[in-house]
Amino acid sequence: MQVTIDVSMYPNREDFIPPIKGFIEKINCYPGLEVQTFPTSTVVQGEYQAAMQAVQDTIAACREEFDMAVYVLKVIPGYEAF
Repeated sequence: MQVTIDVSMYPNREDFIPPIKGFIEKINCYPGLEVQTFPTSTVVQGEYQAAMQAVQDTIAACREEFDMAVYVLKVIPGYEAF
């Protein structure tokens, strides 16, 4: 099943751009996913398990590298945005 995941990241720091760029760079490394970045969110589309795992792993990696952030996800199963 295909899924579309809309991710917004809100780093808890004044210099918020590097963590957001880090998230985008990391999520783009996963094969088999289509990723598009917009001014307020990044949209990840692909097979459900792969896309969910990629988002989960990327959030975990960013937590270790950049510390605290709030993430808002919209998960739309069975929908292909692109």
